[in-house]
Amino acid sequence: MPTQNPRVNVVLDNFLYQNVRLLAEKDNVSLSAKVRDLLKEALEIQEDIALSAFAEKREKSWHDSEALAHDDVWS
Repeated sequence: MPTQNPRVNVVLDNFLYQNVRLLAEKDNVSLSAKVRDLLKEALEIQEDIALSAFAEKREKSWHDSEALAHDDVWS
């Protein structure tokens, strides 16, 4: 059954290929599914890193004197 999803061809060195293959076998999934899942995980990690950097920047610029009180915001 053909899929409508976009495809990507990737060239892996033998060591990386064997590691991904072993992970796929361990999880009883196809090589394609394992690569997809690992890529999703990597993208989530990159997003977390970017959001953490953004939060650190905001935290450094925080001044208690400029903060609003809870009642000022929610009442």
